[in-house]
Amino acid sequence: MKKYTFTEKKDTRSGFGDGLTELGKTNPNVVALCADLIGSLKMGDFAANHPERFFQVGIAEANMMGMAAGLAIGGKIPFTGTFANFSTARVYDQVRQAIAYSEKNVKICASHAGLTLGEDGATHQTLEDIGMMKMLPGMVVINPCDYNQTKAATIAIADYDGPVYLRFGRPKVPVFMPTDEKFIIGKAINLTEGADVTIVATGHLVWEALQASEVLEKKGISAEVINIHTIKPLDEKAILDSVKKTGCIVTAEEHNKLGGLGESISRVLAVNNPTPQEFVAVDDSFGESGTPMQLMEKYNLDSKSIVAAVEKVILRK
Repeated sequence: MKKYTFTEKKDTRSGFGDGLTELGKTNPNVVALCADLIGSLKMGDFAANHPERFFQVGIAEANMMGMAAGLAIGGKIPFTGTFANFSTARVYDQVRQAIAYSEKNVKICASHAGLTLGEDGATHQTLEDIGMMKMLPGMVVINPCDYNQTKAATIAIADYDGPVYLRFGRPKVPVFMPTDEKFIIGKAINLTEGADVTIVATGHLVWEALQASEVLEKKGISAEVINIHTIKPLDEKAILDSVKKTGCIVTAEEHNKLGGLGESISRVLAVNNPTPQEFVAVDDSFGESGTPMQLMEKYNLDSKSIVAAVEKVILRK
């Protein structure tokens, strides 16, 4: 089995910031809007070097979405920046009406997603955003796994014509994806080959899935790990090809088990190839204050939980 290692940890929000910096140099149509969180979203470099293309909106997220839609009408490629909770729940009407329904070329870039926002607690964390955004017709939903993939995704979505929700996080996590790997929207990445179980993970849970696969290998269980960075459009072929080999699947995500990646995969399996499935996700609850590591452990979003889910689902084959 292929082994993945890392030499450093970096936050995925810095991948977004560095990707935006590169776009500032290469694409003059890219503009950026921020709701009073320049430092948190790592947008400072873009703002300093391209002040004529940067708009500090303040704590007025709904207005920011309307401005972004207007800029898109004018031929610009707007990237909005705020926390994931404020990019979705606070502005859902504006996103639905002004961006999704109108098919505007707006990139909604959402940091501090999931539980790993940490100490700020449930009011700032979001575990519903993937479900909310994937249900909007025409909205692409992307949740990259590390710094390198987030930077690549940020650059790639500028070339995509249409609304995109790009989700990333606050904590420093292992950087393990290649720096030169091209980001292809809607194309899953098969990280390890396996015969006994498919593990499909997204975002911060991809690294945990890889760690789980190594533990499982020692137990004599061969796991195929797939990195689903694009939740919509979903790479259905990659999932179906894998479960045909393995006969069972575990999905892992830093999101409510209701409405997330796992449920999208359940639909694909139900229609095409009913397969035993277990979910590693938050069990229909809000989060709470704590360090990212404490919260991941308490809410069963770690490699240990993935191993337990695999051992359970294999018995159902």
